[in-house]
Order: sequence, then C-alpha cells, then structure tokens
Amino acid sequence: MATFLPSRPSRPLLGALRQRRAVDVVPDVAPRPAAPAPRSSVVAAAIYDDGIRTAGYDNLAETFSALRSRPGGMAWIGLERPDESELTSLAREFDLHPLAIEDAIQAHQRPKIERYGDTLFVVLRAARYLDDVEEVEFGELHVFVGPDFVVTVRHGASPDLAAVRRQLESDREMLSRGPEAVLYAILDSVVDGYAPVVAGLDHDIDEIESDVWGGAPDVSRRIYELSREVIDFQRAVRPEQSLCASLAKGADKYGVDPELQAYLRDIADHLTEAADRIEVFRAALRDILTVAATLVAQRQNEEMKHLSEVSIRQGEEVKKISGWAAILFAPTLVGTVYGMNFDVMPELDWAYGYPAALVAMLAVSVGLFGVFRWKRWI
Repeated sequence: MATFLPSRPSRPLLGALRQRRAVDVVPDVAPRPAAPAPRSSVVAAAIYDDGIRTAGYDNLAETFSALRSRPGGMAWIGLERPDESELTSLAREFDLHPLAIEDAIQAHQRPKIERYGDTLFVVLRAARYLDDVEEVEFGELHVFVGPDFVVTVRHGASPDLAAVRRQLESDREMLSRGPEAVLYAILDSVVDGYAPVVAGLDHDIDEIESDVWGGAPDVSRRIYELSREVIDFQRAVRPEQSLCASLAKGADKYGVDPELQAYLRDIADHLTEAADRIEVFRAALRDILTVAATLVAQRQNEEMKHLSEVSIRQGEEVKKISGWAAILFAPTLVGTVYGMNFDVMPELDWAYGYPAALVAMLAVSVGLFGVFRWKRWI
C-alpha cells in the first residue's frame, strides 16, 4: 500500500452538487409540505493537511468538495450503517470497487483484506465485554483506504472511532504519515479492545469452575454458551492474524513508512497473544465440561445407590411384615374353623379338643417362625 501517491485528477461534480433549474411557482396552488430530510449516516468527516485538521463537515457532498479544493489533503469519513445511496455516492467519488461496496452494504463479513487497484478494503471484527450481562458483543467495521482518503463503515457499537480520531489528531507526526497511519490506528484500537474481552472470559471461566464443583444445576448450559462466545471470538481474531501478515508482506512493496511497520508488528504481537489465550480457554472449557459430566455421572450413581439401598431396606421390611402376617394367620385360621356354628363337628364333644387346638396353633406358629428365621425374613 503506497503512502505517497500522485494526487487524484479532479473529478466532475456529482449530480447532487450541480445547480438546480429554477422552477416556476404557481401562486394559486398550495405548496406541498416538505419531505423529511433523509437520515445521514455521517458520524464524522474532516479534511487533514500535513497532519492538521483543516475543517469538519456533516455531509458527504461538502467533504467531497473540500477535498477537491485541497490537493495533497486527506479526507477521513466515518459512517455508521449507511444506506445504499450513500455508499454509491462514495463509490462514484473515490472509484471504489462494486464488490467492496456490496460487502459494505450486506455486512456480516469475516475479517479480510482486499486490494482493488490503489484502494484497500479491510474488514475488521471488533469485540467488547459487557460486564452487566457477562457477554461478548461483536461489531463489524469496514475500512476503505485510498491515496488521499479513509472511509470507515461501522456496523455495531464498537470500536470507538471517535477516540481513535482524537488520539490521531493530537499526534500530528503520526497523522501526517497518511491514510496508512489511520488504518493502523484503527486496527490497533480494535486489537486493544480484545484485552478486556480476554480478561472477562478468563473471569467467566473461573466462575464456571466454582459452579462445577459447587454443583450448580445449569452449569452445563453456561459452559456451552461460553464456548460459543470463545469460538466467535476466535473467528474474529484468527483471520486478523492473516490480515496483519498480508499487510506486513506488502509493506516493502508499497513503501509503507518504517515507523508504521513497527506499529504493525506490535499489533501482530497482541493478536498472537489473544489467539494463544483463546486456545487456552477452549482447552479449559473442554476439560471443565468433561469434569462436569463426570461429576454429574457420579451424583447419578450415588443417587442410584441410595435408591437401591432404600429399595433393599423396604424389601427387608416387607419380608418381616409378610413373615409375621403368616405366623398370625395360622392361629387365626384354626380359630376361625372352630368358630363356625355347626352342630355336627367331630371335635366339639372331645374332651381334649380345646388343648389340642391350642397346641396345633402354637406348633404351626413356632414352625413358621423357625422357617422364616432360617430364611432370615425375621
């Protein structure tokens, strides 16, 4: 990517800047109410000359006109969720490739870098950790970098490009290095935003470990949700490592300032550190999930063992009850037989009938008791 390129030839004015034709007003017709002005996605737009901000603007047309009137200047335009007409206007003014414009409109792109002539198109994934809900929020940023312009298209709340702009405007020497300095500052801001995310995920993993050993009921679900966040974070970080490698390879070819190359190496180091931490997180979550599954299995085994012991105790009680019921049933049966009101019963007139009945009841009861005792039912 060239830092010093010949200035752009002057371009014809866009249709939006041409003088409108006068229209005769019919006096006896009531004027229609003015349509509401369309929402502008321009967050900030300014022209810089030799690292100094010369003027700021609220719309694209004024920015384009000011850049044309200042050869050697640089425009930095920040947009947030622009519509197709605004991106089309940028494409006409800065000769942006239709494929890059299509990606910027659709969003949901993976981090990448594409070169279209003397214009770079860079897609970055920003991330920030939300402490209140303990979740990671991702944003998407598209950056067009040309010989004398930088256009940022933001889809999401992060990164805070206003802070990047203030930092660069306070460092004239850095900003005077041109559009590449803006690109590297934005990339550095995105990568610096990964550090709080890494710290937040590390804290979440510590909490999950405590929940696992504490037996929290929903810990498996939390492990899965955190694993998804770590994977999404990895999908943001890993492609940006390749992106930095591509920028480093083209630095000498396109004459990038050596100081900017040093910044790029520092950014690459931070990305490597974040990528290493992500691998540690994924391994830790896999181990935690295995431990959680093992603990759940152990608790289930203990519960099954307890249920089995209860069932065995219940079986023993049932045996005892059944044994005593059988013992009591034998005398009851004999007594019931002799309690029947019949006149002709052979034992009724026998002198030894009553003692014999008692002996029979006692013998049967003792015999049953012995049998149940031998079988350990009693």
